[in-house]
Amino acid sequence: MYTLEKATQIFPDTLSADVVPAITARYKLLSAEDQLALIWYAYLEMGKTITIAAPGAARMQFAEGVLSQIKGMSFAQQSQVMCDLANSTDTAIGRTYSGWSVNIKLGFWYQLGEWMAAGIVAPIPEGYQLSANAASVLSSLKSVEQGQQITLLRNFVVDMGYDPAKGEAQRVMEPVVAPTPESQRQKVSIAGIDNATVSAYMDQLNANDFDNLIELFLPDGALQPPFQKPIVGKEAILRFFREDCQNLKLLPESGVAEPADGEFTQIKVTGKVQTPWFGAGVGMNVAWRFLLNPEGKIYFVAIDLLASPAELLKFAP
Repeated sequence: MYTLEKATQIFPDTLSADVVPAITARYKLLSAEDQLALIWYAYLEMGKTITIAAPGAARMQFAEGVLSQIKGMSFAQQSQVMCDLANSTDTAIGRTYSGWSVNIKLGFWYQLGEWMAAGIVAPIPEGYQLSANAASVLSSLKSVEQGQQITLLRNFVVDMGYDPAKGEAQRVMEPVVAPTPESQRQKVSIAGIDNATVSAYMDQLNANDFDNLIELFLPDGALQPPFQKPIVGKEAILRFFREDCQNLKLLPESGVAEPADGEFTQIKVTGKVQTPWFGAGVGMNVAWRFLLNPEGKIYFVAIDLLASPAELLKFAP
């Protein structure tokens, strides 16, 4: 019988991009001032190599009140707000920020960066130099591929602000978009894989059809996002889909299926994922590791950010 711990070990040779949590951990050790400067520099650098889809990718009306408030402040007050966010200080803005979706948080910092460049928001002080540690983190950020860069930028901003509950109760998320009508859905094709559950997982996630997607899981099923602990149970997984997976575009390419213990089936698929924030220009190299019960229900699926594009080629026909 499978346990969750045993399930996480399927396809143990999968090489994930461990550099991402390593750089994230180094970033979190920086001072608030260095974190803010690094985000600013990162947006400048990434703007040269990555086309940002701009605030239209997020429901920025949820941030308009806070942005207007910051716009009307003095430079000193603006700087304090940004430092408070980085320091997770208990402020009204910090509590509001903690309830936003990742896309809104990315859009918020993008807008502040645009306003910094326009002289509306307090700029990085003239002559400011990144500390040696911050410069090292920025250098590491520049050295990884684009899909890993956008994951890192997400990690940098997602935990800012103040969440007294560190839970779900106070979240104010983007409205869940309506699923794509059946007639407009494009079906995926995965070389080497002919499995109805895996195909439906990809198709329904691409269509934002989360209510049908969650029915592919067992009641005690689990989903493990990149570099996170598994999310267990249909209710928690559905909440994750609604909050973190809207308007993703999954582009599976190829895979392999193998029999597993107890008439289970393990399937590994590699491909790319495009996010609404960074658009079609950048795809993250991803592996999906599925463990299906004998009836074809999902007991476990892990999503791994791959270490290199070469990992995609392992199952190529």
